[in-house]
Amino acid sequence: MSRDPVAFLSKEYAQLVQANLDWRIHTLNGPSEPWCHVDGKKVLMFCSNNYLGLSTHPRLRAAAVEAVQRYGAGSGSVRPIAGTMDVHVELEKRLARFKGAEASLVYQTGFAANAGLIPQLAGEGDLIVSDELNHGSIIDGVRLSKADKAVYRHADVDDLERVLNSAEAHTPAYQKILIITDGVFSMDGDVAPLDRIAKVGKDHGAMVYVDDAHGEGVLGEAGRGIVSHFHLSRNVVQVEMGTFSKAFGVVGGHVSGSRDLVNFALNKSRTWLLSGSHPPAVAAACLAAIDVLEQEPEHVRRLWENTRRFKKAMSDAGFNIGKSTTPITPIIVGESAKAKQLSDRLFELQVFALPIVFPMVAKDQARIRTIMNAAMTEDEVGFAIDAFIRAGKDLRIL
Repeated sequence: MSRDPVAFLSKEYAQLVQANLDWRIHTLNGPSEPWCHVDGKKVLMFCSNNYLGLSTHPRLRAAAVEAVQRYGAGSGSVRPIAGTMDVHVELEKRLARFKGAEASLVYQTGFAANAGLIPQLAGEGDLIVSDELNHGSIIDGVRLSKADKAVYRHADVDDLERVLNSAEAHTPAYQKILIITDGVFSMDGDVAPLDRIAKVGKDHGAMVYVDDAHGEGVLGEAGRGIVSHFHLSRNVVQVEMGTFSKAFGVVGGHVSGSRDLVNFALNKSRTWLLSGSHPPAVAAACLAAIDVLEQEPEHVRRLWENTRRFKKAMSDAGFNIGKSTTPITPIIVGESAKAKQLSDRLFELQVFALPIVFPMVAKDQARIRTIMNAAMTEDEVGFAIDAFIRAGKDLRIL
C-alpha cells in the first residue's frame, strides 16, 4: 500500500493554526532599534532581547568592521582544529575577568552551551534536578543525559531540598547531583533565589548550574549577572552559563567558572567541538560589548528607569503582569486567541510585541511578553504605554 510519509507535516501544522498555537514569522527590514520597520511598517520594538540597545552601538559596529578587514569573513574551521583565532582567545580572557571567574569558554550559541555541556556534567549513576520552568535549551540538554532526572516546583527552595533529601536515600548512592536553574525566567521575568539554591546545593554536595541568559547586562554590578547580583562565590555556583545574543547585542553562548570546568567543557562538549567557530567580527563585537558595559553604566541605569515606569503604568492600568521583577514584563491575558488579538491590535497602533502561547507557557497563561530597551526615550516609553492601554480597552481586557 502506498503511503505519503510526510502527510503528517501539513496535518499537524493545520492543527496548530486552528488552535492559534502557530508562529507567524515577521521580517525586520533594517536594524533592531526602538523605532524600526517590521513587515514594511514603522513600529516601536517591544519584544527584542536587545536590552541595552548594543546591537547598533557605534563601538560594536566599528569593532565588527575592523575585524572583517583584519581577519576576513570567517574563521575557516572548528575551534579545536584551526578555527581559534587570537580574537576568540582574547574574548574568553576578557569575559572571565568581567565575570570574576578563573576561565570562560565561548560556544556558538546559548542553546549549544546547554545542549553540549549538561549531558557531559551528569550521566549514568548521577541525578539532575531542574526547575519546572527552565528554558527549553536546558530541558533538551537534560534529556540528552543518561542521568536520572527530577523536577522541583518553580523557584521553591523547600521543594528543591525535599528532592535532594529523597535523592540522598537513593540506592545505589548517586555519584553526582547537578542542580540547574535559569537565573531570570524568560517568560515570567522573575529571578531565581540563587542565593538560597546555592546554599542548599552546598549543604547537599551538589553542583549548581545557572543559565543567566536574561540576567547578563541587567543584574549585578555593571550588568555582570545574577552571581554578582547575589554576591556569590564560585565555590557555590560552579557553572555560570550565558549568551551574547541578548544584552550584549551580538550572538553566542558561554560558560564561566573554574579552569577545570573550561578544560572539561572544551574536551567533552560536542556542540563546541563540532561546530564552526564564530566569525571574527562576532567575537570582536562581543569584546566591544564588554567594554561598553564596563565603561558606560548609563545603559543599565536607563534600562531600569524605563522598566520601572512601564511596569507601574501597566499595573496601574489593571493589566496582569505576573510577578516579574526584571525588564521582562508579561501582559498575561489567558487565552491564546486573545493574546494574538492583542498583538495584532498593538501592531496597528505601531507597537511590535508578540504573543507567547502554549507550549512555551501553560495553556491558560498566554501573554504578550514585553522586553524593555535602554535606548528608548521617555516619549517612546509613553507611546507604548498609551498603545497598550488603548488596545486593552479596545479588546475589553481592561
